[in-house]
Amino acid sequence: MVQQLSWKVGGQQGEGIESTGEIFSVALNRQGYYLYGYRHFSSRIKGGHTNNKIRVSSVPVRAISDDLDILVAFDQETIDVNYQELHEKGVIIADSKFNPTAPEDCKATLYSVAFTEIASDLGTSLMKNMVAVGASCAVLNLETKIFLNVVDEIFGRKGEQVVAKNMEAIQKGFDVMREQLGEAAETMKLDAADGKQRMFMIGNDAIALGALAGGVRFMAAYPITPASEIMEYLIKKLPKVGGTVIQTEDEIAACTMAIGSNYGGVRAFTASAGPGLSLMMESIGLSGITETPLVIVDTQRGGPSTGLPTKQEQSDMMAMIYGTHGDIPKIVMAPSTVEEAFYDAAEAFNLAEEYQCPVIFLSDLQLSLGKQTVEPLSLEKVEIRRGKLVEEELPELPAKEYFKRYEVTEDGVSPRVVPGTKNGIFHVTGVEHDETGKPSEAAPNRQKQMDKRMKKLENLRFNTPVYTDAPHEEADLLVIGINSTRGAIEEAKGRLENDGVKVNHAHIRLLHPFPADEVYDLVNSAKQVAVVENNATGQLTSIIKMNVGGAKKIKSVLKYDGNPFLPHEIYDKCKELLD
Repeated sequence: MVQQLSWKVGGQQGEGIESTGEIFSVALNRQGYYLYGYRHFSSRIKGGHTNNKIRVSSVPVRAISDDLDILVAFDQETIDVNYQELHEKGVIIADSKFNPTAPEDCKATLYSVAFTEIASDLGTSLMKNMVAVGASCAVLNLETKIFLNVVDEIFGRKGEQVVAKNMEAIQKGFDVMREQLGEAAETMKLDAADGKQRMFMIGNDAIALGALAGGVRFMAAYPITPASEIMEYLIKKLPKVGGTVIQTEDEIAACTMAIGSNYGGVRAFTASAGPGLSLMMESIGLSGITETPLVIVDTQRGGPSTGLPTKQEQSDMMAMIYGTHGDIPKIVMAPSTVEEAFYDAAEAFNLAEEYQCPVIFLSDLQLSLGKQTVEPLSLEKVEIRRGKLVEEELPELPAKEYFKRYEVTEDGVSPRVVPGTKNGIFHVTGVEHDETGKPSEAAPNRQKQMDKRMKKLENLRFNTPVYTDAPHEEADLLVIGINSTRGAIEEAKGRLENDGVKVNHAHIRLLHPFPADEVYDLVNSAKQVAVVENNATGQLTSIIKMNVGGAKKIKSVLKYDGNPFLPHEIYDKCKELLD
């Protein structure tokens, strides 16, 4: 019996690799296993190698596994590209159609199973993925009946015969593989799961659901990897609550539409990736100077330009803080788990309205597209706060006077009204203005309005700006990360602690305004600091040094080849820093 293992399926994009992983993982999730999945795919519709690696465990997991137990191969390229992840007890289950061979230095055992032939004999070669699922069941000692509900949900609308044929394909794959395994059939049997029902979702779905729970009724967006799933989710869901989604001609239109909707009193947002955010920068400035609430989701990916659109990177941090021209207040938040993505997405709209400024919700490809087990989410934890939106009747204004939309206040936040409110008329423009919005270039007015806007975030209320696991008053090492690196850091920390190293862990959840006091105390109490991030220039490292100092003891642990961190990579780099 094993507590956890990793399974990967690979082949050419467009031949059912994603659906194979989906069927396999959903069925195991419903048994109560914890899962963490990550897809490697090409930036094209069809063709090119793709794979889906899924970690299965009877205890919670938040990272991709270091090695691989089972590799399901639909072509030789899958073996050639992925075999080095397999350990000596690992298994390759390959379609006999392509006469599979294992490289000489492959440690794993290769089994050839006639995926395509068995499926064709049952009626169609399209069922080869079901044969592969059945063969995987045999290796894991799982009963094939656990897939019945999933298969019925996917194919039930096509009739009972189609469901029966797919289940037969799974059983055939199981039987053929079981016969080949012989006495080795018990080596990868999983510990029993707890049977509890949990969600299984990608971060983008959690972001979209959080936005919906947070009162969003309009989304404007242009499709872009890895953000498109947010729009696709809400296209289905928003109309059910009276909302809508508009696919715009470009990201500039998407951002300005979101600003217009928020100006009109309807909670709205847009979502994109680095290239799209670059186009939005002028509009973000418009939100800042007009003090119109705006939420933008940035799902970071490999750059610059088109770069690596389907690969992991965390290289937008500096741009999200400093990209806009001029000085405006701005909030940049960064969830580290799917659960946080849900609750933070809802909270982003509260912050945008309370502080009347742009809020950038920073994600990355691994967090946005990685599919994982999620504990049940609670709508009771979601609240809607609209800040200084004036909803009561306004007093009548003297002749030729306007509502002071940009009134200079003690906390820097002015009263806000929905256009059309009686006695609430005011000017709105992208140029500097006075308290009523009328354009003004007078130096004293400019000073007052700038001070007012920049004062807003001095007393920002943000729940848990830094997630910490810091049991040591004096640590040998502090490891700092952001977004999806959290799980890999947690595993590396555990291994270092087993080696006798005192390790604290901090994960940045509020990137701007930076939580300098909290981070300073952690840095100051550690002998050395390692900042883990997926970029080439150490952007988070630079931000920390700018805000808290400690330059001599802070070192970067970088990875920028398009792949997420594995736990052993962080462990190895930290050991090097400590030696």
